[in-house]
Amino acid sequence: MTSEPENIVIAGGSDAGISAALRARELSAKADVTLLVADRYPNFSICGLPFYLSGEVADWKTLAHRTVEEIESAGIHLLTGHRVVRFSPDQKQLLVRNEAGGSRTFSYDELIVATGAVSVRPDFAGMDLPGVFCLRWMQDAFAFESHLETRHPASIIIIGAGYIGMEMADAMTRRGLAVTVVEFAPNVLSTFDVALGNRVRRELEANGVSVYTGFSVERIDARGDSFCVWSESASVCADMVLVAAGSRPETNLAQGAGIALGQKGAIRVDRKMQTNLPHIYAAGDCAETYSRLTGKNTYLPLGTTAHKQGRVAGENAAGGNKQYTGTLGTQSVKIFNLVAARTGLNEDEAVKEGYAPLSVDIETWDHKQYYPQAQALHLRVTGDQKTHKLLGMQILGPYGKEVSKRLDTVATAIYSGMAVEDLNQLDLSYTPPLSSPWDPVQIAAQAWERSVRDLLG
Repeated sequence: MTSEPENIVIAGGSDAGISAALRARELSAKADVTLLVADRYPNFSICGLPFYLSGEVADWKTLAHRTVEEIESAGIHLLTGHRVVRFSPDQKQLLVRNEAGGSRTFSYDELIVATGAVSVRPDFAGMDLPGVFCLRWMQDAFAFESHLETRHPASIIIIGAGYIGMEMADAMTRRGLAVTVVEFAPNVLSTFDVALGNRVRRELEANGVSVYTGFSVERIDARGDSFCVWSESASVCADMVLVAAGSRPETNLAQGAGIALGQKGAIRVDRKMQTNLPHIYAAGDCAETYSRLTGKNTYLPLGTTAHKQGRVAGENAAGGNKQYTGTLGTQSVKIFNLVAARTGLNEDEAVKEGYAPLSVDIETWDHKQYYPQAQALHLRVTGDQKTHKLLGMQILGPYGKEVSKRLDTVATAIYSGMAVEDLNQLDLSYTPPLSSPWDPVQIAAQAWERSVRDLLG
Protein backbone atom coordinates (compact mmCIF):
# COMPACT_ATOMS: atom_id res chain seq x y z
CA MET A 1 0.00 0.00 0.00
CA THR A 2 1.14 3.57 -0.75
CA SER A 3 0.16 6.52 1.42
CA GLU A 4 -3.55 6.58 2.15
CA PRO A 5 -5.69 9.40 0.72
CA GLU A 6 -7.89 11.33 3.10
CA ASN A 7 -10.84 11.97 0.83
CA ILE A 8 -12.23 9.48 -1.70
CA VAL A 9 -15.31 10.52 -3.67
CA ILE A 10 -17.30 8.11 -5.82
CA ALA A 11 -19.74 9.37 -8.47
CA GLY A 12 -22.38 6.69 -8.92
CA GLY A 13 -24.01 4.24 -6.55
CA SER A 14 -24.83 1.11 -8.52
CA ASP A 15 -22.72 -2.06 -8.56
CA ALA A 16 -19.30 -0.56 -9.31
CA GLY A 17 -19.71 2.46 -7.05
CA ILE A 18 -20.85 0.46 -4.04
CA SER A 19 -18.17 -2.17 -4.56
CA ALA A 20 -15.52 0.55 -4.77
CA ALA A 21 -16.78 2.32 -1.66
CA LEU A 22 -16.88 -0.86 0.42
CA ARG A 23 -13.39 -1.92 -0.64
CA ALA A 24 -11.87 1.51 -0.04
CA ARG A 25 -13.48 1.71 3.39
CA GLU A 26 -12.37 -1.82 4.23
CA LEU A 27 -8.72 -1.06 3.46
CA SER A 28 -8.44 2.48 4.77
CA ALA A 29 -9.71 3.47 8.18
CA LYS A 30 -8.28 6.92 7.59
CA ALA A 31 -10.09 7.76 4.35
CA ASP A 32 -13.35 9.68 4.26
CA VAL A 33 -15.40 7.82 1.61
CA THR A 34 -18.30 9.76 0.04
CA LEU A 35 -20.74 8.12 -2.35
CA LEU A 36 -22.85 10.39 -4.58
CA VAL A 37 -25.99 8.77 -6.03
CA ALA A 38 -28.15 10.55 -8.59
CA ASP A 39 -31.37 8.76 -7.61
CA ARG A 40 -32.65 7.28 -4.35
CA TYR A 41 -31.90 3.66 -5.13
CA PRO A 42 -28.28 2.84 -4.30
CA ASN A 43 -27.09 -0.70 -4.97
CA PHE A 44 -30.37 -1.90 -6.47
CA SER A 45 -30.25 -4.90 -8.78
CA ILE A 46 -31.24 -3.60 -12.19
CA CYS A 47 -30.76 -7.17 -13.41
CA GLY A 48 -33.78 -8.02 -11.26
CA LEU A 49 -36.19 -5.57 -12.89
CA PRO A 50 -37.76 -8.09 -15.31
CA PHE A 51 -38.55 -10.38 -12.38
CA TYR A 52 -40.19 -7.57 -10.43
CA LEU A 53 -42.26 -6.63 -13.47
CA SER A 54 -43.22 -10.27 -14.05
CA GLY A 55 -44.59 -10.49 -10.51
CA GLU A 56 -42.07 -13.17 -9.49
CA VAL A 57 -40.48 -10.64 -7.11
CA ALA A 58 -43.38 -9.17 -5.18
CA ASP A 59 -41.61 -6.32 -3.35
CA TRP A 60 -39.29 -4.02 -5.30
CA LYS A 61 -37.45 -3.13 -2.10
CA THR A 62 -35.96 -6.63 -2.00
CA LEU A 63 -34.01 -5.79 -5.17
CA ALA A 64 -31.58 -3.79 -3.02
CA HIS A 65 -28.33 -5.71 -2.56
CA ARG A 66 -27.85 -3.61 0.58
CA THR A 67 -30.07 -1.17 2.40
CA VAL A 68 -29.09 2.45 2.95
CA GLU A 69 -28.54 1.63 6.61
CA GLU A 70 -26.19 -1.23 5.76
CA ILE A 71 -24.15 0.97 3.44
CA GLU A 72 -23.88 3.76 5.99
CA SER A 73 -23.01 1.32 8.76
CA ALA A 74 -19.86 0.45 6.79
CA GLY A 75 -18.66 4.02 7.38
CA ILE A 76 -19.61 5.37 3.97
CA HIS A 77 -21.10 8.85 3.59
CA LEU A 78 -24.03 8.13 1.31
CA LEU A 79 -25.77 11.05 -0.40
CA THR A 80 -28.78 10.07 -2.51
CA GLY A 81 -30.49 12.48 -4.87
CA HIS A 82 -27.12 14.12 -5.59
CA ARG A 83 -26.21 14.30 -9.27
CA VAL A 84 -22.75 15.33 -10.43
CA VAL A 85 -23.04 18.09 -13.03
CA ARG A 86 -19.36 18.92 -13.56
CA PHE A 87 -15.94 17.38 -13.00
CA SER A 88 -13.07 19.85 -12.43
CA PRO A 89 -9.89 17.73 -12.41
CA ASP A 90 -7.52 20.71 -12.19
CA GLN A 91 -9.11 21.76 -8.91
CA LYS A 92 -9.85 18.13 -7.87
CA GLN A 93 -13.48 19.10 -7.34
CA LEU A 94 -16.98 18.10 -8.41
CA LEU A 95 -20.03 20.30 -8.71
CA VAL A 96 -23.10 18.45 -7.48
CA ARG A 97 -26.79 19.37 -7.66
CA ASN A 98 -29.33 17.93 -5.23
CA GLU A 99 -33.00 17.16 -5.80
CA ALA A 100 -34.08 20.54 -4.43
CA GLY A 101 -31.96 22.32 -7.05
CA GLY A 102 -29.22 23.41 -4.70
CA SER A 103 -25.56 23.08 -5.69
CA ARG A 104 -22.52 22.07 -3.69
CA THR A 105 -18.84 21.55 -4.42
CA PHE A 106 -17.01 18.42 -3.27
CA SER A 107 -13.24 18.16 -3.12
CA TYR A 108 -11.39 14.88 -3.49
CA ASP A 109 -7.97 13.34 -3.20
CA GLU A 110 -9.06 10.38 -5.32
CA LEU A 111 -12.13 10.19 -7.55
CA ILE A 112 -13.87 7.08 -8.88
CA VAL A 113 -16.26 7.61 -11.79
CA ALA A 114 -18.99 4.96 -11.71
CA THR A 115 -21.77 6.73 -13.59
CA GLY A 116 -22.93 3.55 -15.32
CA ALA A 117 -24.82 3.41 -18.60
CA VAL A 118 -28.10 4.59 -20.05
CA SER A 119 -30.53 2.92 -22.40
CA VAL A 120 -29.84 3.31 -26.09
CA ARG A 121 -32.62 5.46 -27.51
CA PRO A 122 -32.74 4.90 -31.28
CA ASP A 123 -33.37 8.00 -33.35
CA PHE A 124 -36.50 6.75 -35.10
CA ALA A 125 -39.74 8.67 -34.62
CA GLY A 126 -42.07 7.75 -31.80
CA MET A 127 -39.55 7.12 -29.04
CA ASP A 128 -41.12 9.81 -26.86
CA LEU A 129 -44.72 8.66 -27.18
CA PRO A 130 -46.49 7.83 -23.90
CA GLY A 131 -46.69 4.08 -23.77
CA VAL A 132 -43.20 3.60 -25.25
CA PHE A 133 -40.66 2.64 -22.58
CA CYS A 134 -37.02 1.86 -21.97
CA LEU A 135 -35.88 -0.18 -18.96
CA ARG A 136 -32.67 0.59 -17.14
CA TRP A 137 -33.25 2.13 -13.70
CA MET A 138 -35.77 1.82 -10.89
CA GLN A 139 -37.72 4.86 -12.11
CA ASP A 140 -38.12 3.13 -15.48
CA ALA A 141 -39.53 0.07 -13.76
CA PHE A 142 -41.97 2.12 -11.68
CA ALA A 143 -43.25 3.93 -14.78
CA PHE A 144 -43.61 0.64 -16.62
CA GLU A 145 -45.45 -1.01 -13.72
CA SER A 146 -47.75 1.99 -13.34
CA HIS A 147 -48.68 1.72 -17.02
CA LEU A 148 -49.49 -1.96 -16.61
CA GLU A 149 -51.65 -1.29 -13.56
CA THR A 150 -53.53 1.74 -14.84
CA ARG A 151 -53.88 1.07 -18.58
CA HIS A 152 -54.25 -2.72 -18.49
CA PRO A 153 -52.59 -3.36 -21.86
CA ALA A 154 -53.32 -6.68 -23.50
CA SER A 155 -50.25 -6.76 -25.75
CA ILE A 156 -46.69 -5.47 -26.03
CA ILE A 157 -44.02 -5.16 -28.69
CA ILE A 158 -40.43 -5.59 -27.51
CA ILE A 159 -37.84 -4.03 -29.79
CA GLY A 160 -34.61 -5.96 -29.27
CA ALA A 161 -33.90 -9.64 -28.66
CA GLY A 162 -30.92 -9.37 -26.34
CA TYR A 163 -30.90 -10.40 -22.71
CA ILE A 164 -33.36 -7.80 -21.43
CA GLY A 165 -35.64 -8.32 -24.39
CA MET A 166 -35.70 -12.08 -23.79
CA GLU A 167 -36.32 -11.76 -20.06
CA MET A 168 -39.07 -9.22 -20.63
CA ALA A 169 -40.73 -11.46 -23.23
CA ASP A 170 -40.95 -14.10 -20.49
CA ALA A 171 -42.02 -11.53 -17.88
CA MET A 172 -44.83 -10.00 -19.91
CA THR A 173 -46.13 -13.42 -20.96
CA ARG A 174 -46.36 -14.23 -17.25
CA ARG A 175 -48.36 -11.02 -16.79
CA GLY A 176 -50.83 -12.25 -19.41
CA LEU A 177 -49.84 -9.95 -22.29
CA ALA A 178 -49.52 -11.11 -25.87
CA VAL A 179 -45.86 -10.54 -26.72
CA THR A 180 -44.22 -9.71 -30.04
CA VAL A 181 -40.43 -9.44 -30.34
CA VAL A 182 -38.81 -7.62 -33.26
CA GLU A 183 -35.07 -7.80 -33.83
CA PHE A 184 -32.81 -6.22 -36.45
CA ALA A 185 -30.35 -9.16 -36.44
CA PRO A 186 -31.16 -12.39 -38.26
CA ASN A 187 -31.59 -14.30 -35.00
CA VAL A 188 -32.42 -13.72 -31.35
CA LEU A 189 -29.63 -13.59 -28.76
CA SER A 190 -27.10 -12.65 -31.43
CA THR A 191 -24.16 -13.14 -29.04
CA PHE A 192 -24.83 -16.87 -29.40
CA ASP A 193 -24.13 -18.84 -32.55
CA VAL A 194 -27.08 -18.91 -34.94
CA ALA A 195 -28.05 -22.54 -34.34
CA LEU A 196 -28.34 -21.93 -30.60
CA GLY A 197 -30.21 -18.67 -31.13
CA ASN A 198 -32.71 -20.62 -33.22
CA ARG A 199 -33.30 -22.96 -30.29
CA VAL A 200 -34.08 -19.95 -28.12
CA ARG A 201 -36.49 -18.72 -30.78
CA ARG A 202 -38.33 -22.04 -30.69
CA GLU A 203 -38.67 -21.73 -26.91
CA LEU A 204 -40.17 -18.27 -27.32
CA GLU A 205 -42.61 -19.39 -29.97
CA ALA A 206 -43.58 -22.47 -27.97
CA ASN A 207 -44.69 -20.08 -25.23
CA GLY A 208 -46.79 -17.94 -27.55
CA VAL A 209 -44.29 -15.18 -28.35
CA SER A 210 -44.33 -13.90 -31.94
CA VAL A 211 -40.79 -13.30 -33.23
CA TYR A 212 -39.74 -11.19 -36.23
CA THR A 213 -36.03 -11.13 -37.07
CA GLY A 214 -34.34 -9.03 -39.74
CA PHE A 215 -36.83 -6.32 -38.76
CA SER A 216 -35.33 -2.84 -39.10
CA VAL A 217 -37.52 -0.42 -37.16
CA GLU A 218 -38.16 2.88 -38.95
CA ARG A 219 -40.76 4.49 -36.70
CA ILE A 220 -43.40 3.99 -34.04
CA ASP A 221 -46.87 5.40 -34.71
CA ALA A 222 -49.67 5.94 -32.22
CA ARG A 223 -53.00 4.47 -33.38
CA GLY A 224 -55.58 5.54 -30.82
CA ASP A 225 -54.69 3.66 -27.66
CA SER A 226 -52.26 1.33 -29.43
CA PHE A 227 -48.95 1.59 -31.28
CA CYS A 228 -47.62 0.28 -34.56
CA VAL A 229 -43.93 -0.42 -35.10
CA TRP A 230 -42.94 -0.11 -38.75
CA SER A 231 -40.12 -1.49 -40.84
CA GLU A 232 -39.71 -0.67 -44.52
CA SER A 233 -42.25 -3.27 -45.63
CA ALA A 234 -44.19 -4.46 -42.57
CA SER A 235 -45.72 -3.37 -39.29
CA VAL A 236 -46.78 -4.94 -36.00
CA CYS A 237 -49.17 -3.35 -33.52
CA ALA A 238 -49.77 -3.63 -29.77
CA ASP A 239 -50.94 -1.69 -26.73
CA MET A 240 -47.45 -0.70 -25.50
CA VAL A 241 -43.82 -0.84 -26.61
CA LEU A 242 -40.56 -1.62 -24.82
CA VAL A 243 -37.37 -0.52 -26.54
CA ALA A 244 -34.60 -2.86 -25.38
CA ALA A 245 -31.88 -1.86 -27.82
CA GLY A 246 -28.97 -2.12 -25.42
CA SER A 247 -27.05 0.44 -23.39
CA ARG A 248 -24.33 3.02 -23.88
CA PRO A 249 -21.84 4.35 -21.33
CA GLU A 250 -22.81 7.53 -19.48
CA THR A 251 -19.64 9.52 -20.13
CA ASN A 252 -20.64 13.01 -21.26
CA LEU A 253 -19.37 14.67 -18.08
CA ALA A 254 -16.16 12.67 -18.10
CA GLN A 255 -15.43 13.58 -21.71
CA GLY A 256 -16.12 17.25 -20.98
CA ALA A 257 -13.54 17.13 -18.19
CA GLY A 258 -10.82 15.75 -20.45
CA ILE A 259 -11.11 12.12 -19.42
CA ALA A 260 -10.22 10.04 -22.48
CA LEU A 261 -12.79 7.73 -24.03
CA GLY A 262 -12.14 4.44 -25.76
CA GLN A 263 -14.23 1.53 -27.00
CA LYS A 264 -17.82 2.50 -27.86
CA GLY A 265 -17.44 5.79 -26.01
CA ALA A 266 -16.59 4.17 -22.67
CA ILE A 267 -13.95 5.69 -20.39
CA ARG A 268 -10.48 4.42 -21.30
CA VAL A 269 -8.85 2.70 -18.34
CA ASP A 270 -5.79 0.59 -17.69
CA ARG A 271 -5.93 -2.61 -15.67
CA LYS A 272 -5.73 -0.64 -12.44
CA MET A 273 -8.92 1.15 -13.57
CA GLN A 274 -6.89 4.36 -13.83
CA THR A 275 -7.98 6.92 -16.42
CA ASN A 276 -5.65 9.19 -18.38
CA LEU A 277 -5.95 11.80 -15.61
CA PRO A 278 -4.14 11.42 -12.28
CA HIS A 279 -6.21 10.56 -9.22
CA ILE A 280 -9.25 9.59 -11.32
CA TYR A 281 -10.41 6.01 -11.72
CA ALA A 282 -13.43 4.61 -13.57
CA ALA A 283 -15.32 1.35 -13.19
CA GLY A 284 -18.49 -0.41 -14.23
CA ASP A 285 -20.76 0.21 -17.18
CA CYS A 286 -19.19 3.62 -17.95
CA ALA A 287 -15.72 2.10 -18.43
CA GLU A 288 -13.89 -0.17 -20.83
CA THR A 289 -13.40 -3.83 -19.99
CA TYR A 290 -10.16 -5.78 -20.36
CA SER A 291 -10.62 -9.14 -22.11
CA ARG A 292 -8.57 -11.91 -20.55
CA LEU A 293 -8.72 -13.98 -23.74
CA THR A 294 -7.77 -11.33 -26.29
CA GLY A 295 -5.63 -9.04 -24.16
CA LYS A 296 -7.54 -6.05 -25.54
CA ASN A 297 -9.96 -3.55 -24.11
CA THR A 298 -13.58 -3.83 -25.15
CA TYR A 299 -16.94 -2.63 -23.88
CA LEU A 300 -19.05 -5.28 -22.21
CA PRO A 301 -21.37 -3.95 -19.49
CA LEU A 302 -22.14 -6.71 -17.00
CA GLY A 303 -23.04 -6.64 -13.32
CA THR A 304 -20.34 -9.18 -12.45
CA THR A 305 -17.72 -7.11 -14.24
CA ALA A 306 -18.88 -3.91 -12.54
CA HIS A 307 -18.49 -5.45 -9.08
CA LYS A 308 -14.96 -6.66 -9.84
CA GLN A 309 -13.84 -3.44 -11.48
CA GLY A 310 -15.26 -1.39 -8.63
CA ARG A 311 -13.38 -3.46 -6.09
CA VAL A 312 -10.11 -2.90 -7.97
CA ALA A 313 -10.74 0.84 -8.31
CA GLY A 314 -11.66 1.15 -4.63
CA GLU A 315 -8.52 -0.68 -3.54
CA ASN A 316 -6.25 1.45 -5.71
CA ALA A 317 -7.95 4.69 -4.70
CA ALA A 318 -7.21 3.70 -1.11
CA GLY A 319 -3.51 3.38 -1.89
CA GLY A 320 -3.34 -0.16 -3.26
CA ASN A 321 -1.78 -1.60 -6.40
CA LYS A 322 -4.37 -4.05 -7.73
CA GLN A 323 -4.99 -5.08 -11.34
CA TYR A 324 -8.24 -6.17 -12.93
CA THR A 325 -7.56 -9.61 -14.35
CA GLY A 326 -10.15 -9.42 -17.09
CA THR A 327 -13.49 -10.69 -18.30
CA LEU A 328 -14.47 -13.68 -20.40
CA GLY A 329 -17.95 -12.37 -21.09
CA THR A 330 -19.56 -15.09 -19.00
CA GLN A 331 -23.33 -14.64 -19.13
CA SER A 332 -26.52 -16.59 -18.63
CA VAL A 333 -30.20 -15.86 -19.18
CA LYS A 334 -33.40 -17.71 -18.29
CA ILE A 335 -36.14 -17.65 -20.93
CA PHE A 336 -39.25 -19.51 -19.81
CA ASN A 337 -37.95 -23.02 -19.03
CA LEU A 338 -34.75 -22.62 -21.02
CA VAL A 339 -31.39 -21.38 -19.76
CA ALA A 340 -28.84 -20.11 -22.30
CA ALA A 341 -25.30 -19.50 -21.07
CA ARG A 342 -22.01 -18.65 -22.73
CA THR A 343 -18.41 -17.84 -21.87
CA GLY A 344 -15.31 -16.96 -23.86
CA LEU A 345 -15.43 -16.62 -27.65
CA ASN A 346 -17.92 -18.07 -30.07
CA GLU A 347 -16.67 -19.21 -33.46
CA ASP A 348 -17.11 -15.91 -35.31
CA GLU A 349 -15.43 -13.99 -32.50
CA ALA A 350 -12.54 -16.46 -32.44
CA VAL A 351 -11.96 -16.04 -36.17
CA LYS A 352 -11.84 -12.26 -35.75
CA GLU A 353 -9.17 -12.69 -33.07
CA GLY A 354 -6.95 -14.72 -35.40
CA TYR A 355 -7.64 -18.20 -34.07
CA ALA A 356 -8.37 -21.28 -36.17
CA PRO A 357 -11.46 -22.35 -34.23
CA LEU A 358 -13.33 -25.60 -34.31
CA SER A 359 -16.75 -25.80 -32.68
CA VAL A 360 -18.39 -29.09 -31.83
CA ASP A 361 -21.98 -29.63 -30.70
CA ILE A 362 -23.26 -32.46 -28.54
CA GLU A 363 -26.43 -33.34 -26.70
CA THR A 364 -26.17 -35.34 -23.51
CA TRP A 365 -28.14 -35.97 -20.33
CA ASP A 366 -27.76 -33.67 -17.35
CA HIS A 367 -27.53 -36.73 -15.07
CA LYS A 368 -27.67 -40.51 -15.38
CA GLN A 369 -30.62 -41.38 -17.55
CA TYR A 370 -31.81 -44.21 -15.31
CA TYR A 371 -32.49 -41.71 -12.51
CA PRO A 372 -35.85 -39.95 -12.97
CA GLN A 373 -36.22 -36.57 -14.68
CA ALA A 374 -33.02 -36.68 -16.70
CA GLN A 375 -33.13 -34.02 -19.42
CA ALA A 376 -30.96 -33.19 -22.40
CA LEU A 377 -28.37 -30.41 -22.46
CA HIS A 378 -27.01 -28.93 -25.67
CA LEU A 379 -23.34 -27.93 -25.49
CA ARG A 380 -21.14 -26.25 -28.08
CA VAL A 381 -17.42 -26.17 -27.26
CA THR A 382 -14.97 -24.01 -29.22
CA GLY A 383 -11.24 -24.58 -29.24
CA ASP A 384 -8.26 -23.59 -31.35
CA GLN A 385 -7.29 -26.34 -33.81
CA LYS A 386 -3.59 -25.43 -33.70
CA THR A 387 -2.96 -25.10 -29.97
CA HIS A 388 -6.07 -26.89 -28.61
CA LYS A 389 -6.60 -23.86 -26.39
CA LEU A 390 -10.08 -23.78 -24.88
CA LEU A 391 -11.76 -20.66 -26.27
CA GLY A 392 -15.40 -20.84 -25.29
CA MET A 393 -18.57 -22.77 -24.61
CA GLN A 394 -22.28 -22.23 -25.07
CA ILE A 395 -24.82 -24.35 -23.18
CA LEU A 396 -28.61 -24.54 -23.50
CA GLY A 397 -30.75 -26.60 -21.20
CA PRO A 398 -33.79 -26.67 -18.93
CA TYR A 399 -34.03 -24.40 -15.91
CA GLY A 400 -32.89 -26.20 -12.76
CA LYS A 401 -30.38 -28.42 -14.57
CA GLU A 402 -27.20 -26.62 -13.48
CA VAL A 403 -26.57 -25.00 -16.86
CA SER A 404 -24.97 -21.87 -15.40
CA LYS A 405 -22.80 -23.69 -12.90
CA ARG A 406 -21.55 -26.09 -15.55
CA LEU A 407 -20.62 -23.09 -17.65
CA ASP A 408 -18.78 -21.63 -14.66
CA THR A 409 -16.52 -24.70 -14.69
CA VAL A 410 -15.60 -23.86 -18.27
CA ALA A 411 -15.09 -20.18 -17.43
CA THR A 412 -12.66 -21.21 -14.70
CA ALA A 413 -10.80 -23.44 -17.15
CA ILE A 414 -10.52 -20.66 -19.76
CA TYR A 415 -9.40 -18.22 -17.07
CA SER A 416 -6.61 -20.67 -16.19
CA GLY A 417 -5.50 -21.01 -19.82
CA MET A 418 -6.40 -24.69 -20.12
CA ALA A 419 -6.60 -26.74 -23.31
CA VAL A 420 -9.89 -28.36 -24.30
CA GLU A 421 -8.69 -31.84 -23.31
CA ASP A 422 -7.64 -30.53 -19.87
CA LEU A 423 -11.33 -30.45 -18.95
CA ASN A 424 -11.15 -34.24 -18.75
CA GLN A 425 -8.68 -34.04 -15.89
CA LEU A 426 -10.91 -31.94 -13.64
CA ASP A 427 -12.11 -33.80 -10.56
CA LEU A 428 -15.80 -32.94 -10.82
CA SER A 429 -18.50 -34.24 -8.52
CA TYR A 430 -20.70 -37.20 -9.43
CA THR A 431 -23.83 -38.80 -8.10
CA PRO A 432 -26.49 -40.29 -10.42
CA PRO A 433 -29.23 -37.75 -9.60
CA LEU A 434 -26.93 -34.82 -10.46
CA SER A 435 -24.41 -35.85 -13.09
CA SER A 436 -22.48 -38.73 -14.66
CA PRO A 437 -18.95 -40.03 -14.07
CA TRP A 438 -18.02 -37.82 -17.02
CA ASP A 439 -19.74 -34.47 -16.58
CA PRO A 440 -21.44 -33.04 -19.70
CA VAL A 441 -18.65 -30.46 -20.15
CA GLN A 442 -16.14 -33.32 -20.20
CA ILE A 443 -18.22 -35.30 -22.68
CA ALA A 444 -18.20 -32.19 -24.88
CA ALA A 445 -14.41 -31.95 -24.56
CA GLN A 446 -14.02 -35.57 -25.61
CA ALA A 447 -16.25 -35.00 -28.65
CA TRP A 448 -14.07 -32.00 -29.58
CA GLU A 449 -10.92 -34.11 -29.28
CA ARG A 450 -12.35 -36.74 -31.63
CA SER A 451 -13.43 -34.11 -34.14
CA VAL A 452 -10.10 -32.31 -34.27
CA ARG A 453 -8.29 -35.64 -34.59
CA ASP A 454 -10.53 -36.66 -37.49
CA LEU A 455 -10.15 -33.23 -39.10
CA LEU A 456 -6.37 -33.27 -38.94
CA GLY A 457 -6.13 -36.94 -39.92
